[in-house]
Amino acid sequence: MNENLVKAFEALNQEKGVSIEIIKEALEAALVSAYKKHYGTSQNVEIVLDETKGEYAVYQLKEVVEEVTDSQLEISLAEAKEMNRAYEPGDIIRFEVTPKQFGRIAAQTAKQVITQRLREAERNVIYNEYIEYEGELLNGTVERIDSRFVYVNIGKIEAVMSVRDQMPGEEYHIHDRIKVYVSKVEDSMRGPQIFVSRTNPGLIKRLFEQEVPEIYEGIVEIVSIAREAGDRSKLAVTAHDANVDPVGTCVGPRGARVQQIVNELHGENIDIVQWDKDPAIFIKNALNPAEVLAVTFDEHEERVCTVVVPDNQLSLAIGRRGQNVRLAAKLTDYKIDIQPLSESDVVIEEMSADTSEEISPFFEALADFDFGEEDQEEPKDFFETIQDKTDDELEE
Repeated sequence: MNENLVKAFEALNQEKGVSIEIIKEALEAALVSAYKKHYGTSQNVEIVLDETKGEYAVYQLKEVVEEVTDSQLEISLAEAKEMNRAYEPGDIIRFEVTPKQFGRIAAQTAKQVITQRLREAERNVIYNEYIEYEGELLNGTVERIDSRFVYVNIGKIEAVMSVRDQMPGEEYHIHDRIKVYVSKVEDSMRGPQIFVSRTNPGLIKRLFEQEVPEIYEGIVEIVSIAREAGDRSKLAVTAHDANVDPVGTCVGPRGARVQQIVNELHGENIDIVQWDKDPAIFIKNALNPAEVLAVTFDEHEERVCTVVVPDNQLSLAIGRRGQNVRLAAKLTDYKIDIQPLSESDVVIEEMSADTSEEISPFFEALADFDFGEEDQEEPKDFFETIQDKTDDELEE
């Protein structure tokens, strides 16, 4: 056992990164358990292992007491003093009890422990490596498929993609190369398990980071994503540089950037809208391509709003099977109720207010106009005066 044990220690330490001290402690504990089980003893025993030589020794431990009640665990003070007059009650004396025939049991136990530690080490290495990829995009190869999962090779391990993480209408074949989003990494009893997805909204975000340098660099930010995988997604973006158009940046020249992502997702429609700190404007943008006339918020219920649209835009605002308003609600985190103009008083009130503001300069100019200056050689035209004053005030 000596030479093989030393080699096993070195291999675990150098190749798998397992500390020799950890292996030693585990093996000593396993040898103690094997010794007690084989010899049917309740003694307190200790096994000391020399990892450099691969040798071991078994010791029985006894506590020094005034009066012995269990000879397996205790030794009298008188007996202890015969061995060494320095012993006092409470001291522990070690007696070597290494059995000659224990070598075979020790070797078998060592093999089991080292094999177990080897598996644990490999599991830990894989887990520690892939936990860093959680929430990231990886390239993988489809290895096999069954009724529950698509198994994707992503390097040192086979990841699993469940049915709900598979894109509707997307077919997978052995040896297909696909991009997957690492949604979860678990360290289970059977070893590390990596769960990947093609439907997670995070996939959209990572794909845009790859295609749009401004997102990766932090100039443009994806604020929120709403997705119905395989059909349609909405992204809300904003720019941290006033000179950058976030929507145009993500779309790219002639739509080249967004088209790359659409192709990767096999035709999934992607709407990119401008995020705004004003929730009314953000909701209006989120309902694109429908025209929004007004957004009002419920005073009694938080994050609930009513959106008014022209009658001919109602079906567009709601979308096919309610998809447009549903995605807008997810994107903005508001419950949105769509109403046509013909059934709402909100827009009429707002339009009246807007109209009064526009015509107020007319009445002010009318009040200021002097109709009594008969000696004026070239009286200024009344309507020209009105127009000048109206234009001035509107500019202000």
